[in-house]
Amino acid sequence: MDTAPSIGRTPDDRLPDQPGADGPDARTVGPEAPADPPGAADPEHVRREVVSTAIRSQRSTRDIVLSLVVLLVPIALLIGFGRVFLGADTPTEIDPAPTVQLARAANVFPVSEATGLGDGWRTVSADFRRGDTGATLRIGYLSPDDDGLQLVQSNVPAEELIPAELTRAGQPQGTVEIAGRGWQRYTARAGELALVLLEPGRTVIVVGQAPEEDLRHLAASLT
Repeated sequence: MDTAPSIGRTPDDRLPDQPGADGPDARTVGPEAPADPPGAADPEHVRREVVSTAIRSQRSTRDIVLSLVVLLVPIALLIGFGRVFLGADTPTEIDPAPTVQLARAANVFPVSEATGLGDGWRTVSADFRRGDTGATLRIGYLSPDDDGLQLVQSNVPAEELIPAELTRAGQPQGTVEIAGRGWQRYTARAGELALVLLEPGRTVIVVGQAPEEDLRHLAASLT
């Protein structure tokens, strides 16, 4: 029996999905590199933007500093001019007479005045007030050395007045005689001394950051 001759296949006759077919074998080819996502930024462009932003920030800070300097320099000059030429730091001297008259008109306690203090002494404040437990007259002075002192006269009970004026740490330190009257020396706030005169219906306090001789001089001037 005759058999039909076999027809051979060449490599080109193999199907594309068989190994060795034309085109790459999917099992042997690596994954393709991912494409840049849409809208991806250029690194060089990003770097330029960062540098530009930093420069703008530095310029803004510098502009703010320069603006403040321009504003503050004239203010500093005005303050210096006021202190040097106009005496802006010098307390204003006042006349305490109207306040003393007001306290005397209230007729709640005897009112004394400082007289004959001498050159360089200045009256810088005066205040008279009524409270629930009494009335108080306060007059502030500057000594020739610019030390501050205050004269306090009040009918507020001494046990209430003294702690209020000298703090609760104020303690008596003995008695001194000034112009024929016995005053008690007291401690007061840090750096302060006080002289206290206790009388029926009135307490007088001389207190300040000043040498004791200045306190005694003010106390002796009261009439």
